[in-house]
Amino acid sequence: MKRFFKENAIFIGLSLILVAVLGLALLYIPQGELHLLLCDRHTPARDIFYRYYTHVAEWFPYVVCVGLLLFSSIGNGVFASSAMILSALSTQVLKHIINAPRPVTWFEMFMPEAQLPLVEGVKMNHWFSFPSGHTTSFFALAFVVCILFTSSPRIPRLARSLVQIVLFALATLGGYSRIYLSQHFAKDVFAGVVVGVGITVLCYAIFSRFEDKKWYNYRVFAKK
Repeated sequence: MKRFFKENAIFIGLSLILVAVLGLALLYIPQGELHLLLCDRHTPARDIFYRYYTHVAEWFPYVVCVGLLLFSSIGNGVFASSAMILSALSTQVLKHIINAPRPVTWFEMFMPEAQLPLVEGVKMNHWFSFPSGHTTSFFALAFVVCILFTSSPRIPRLARSLVQIVLFALATLGGYSRIYLSQHFAKDVFAGVVVGVGITVLCYAIFSRFEDKKWYNYRVFAKK
C-alpha cells in the first residue's frame, strides 16, 4: 500500500485539501449562507454546462467498468465495478437513514426569504440529500481511472502527475455541479468525496492482493 499512496499522492493530496477546505467552511459558515455563496455565480453558459455535465456520473462510470471488463483485465474491471457499486450503495444507505432535506426544501423551511438561483429545465429533488451520490460517483470513477493509469510503469512520471490533476479537477467540477444546481449542500459534497475516495481505497486494498492471479489478468479480447 505504500507504493499505492506514493503513486497516487497528487490525487489523494488534492482530495484531502478539498475535504479540509470544505470542512473549515462548514465549521465557520452557516449552511444556508455557504450554499448561497457557492451557487450564486450563474451565467447562461454555466447553466448549460453544469446541467448536462452533472449527468455524466449517472452513466459514464458504468461504461468505463464494462470497457475495463471487456478490453482490460478481468481484475481491473472487477475492481472498478466493486468501487462504483459499493460507493453507490453506501451513499444510498446513508441517504435513506438520514433523509436530509435538499436545498429547495431546506430553504423553504428555514430561509423562505432567500431566492435560490435555479437552472431552468432541471427537475429539483426535495429529500435524501446527504451525502451526494453524484459526487461519490465522480470521485470514485476519477480515482479508479487514476489508480489504473498510474500503475503502468510505461507511462512517464510527468504524464501520470498531469492525469491525476486533470481527473481531480473533473471530479471536483462534478461535485460542484450539485451545489451550483442547488441539488445538494456543501456538506453533501464533502461526504461524497470522503465516501468515493474511501471506498475506492478499500476496494484497491482488497483486490490488489490478487494482481498476480491468473483470473485477475485474464483478458476477454486478448491479443492472439
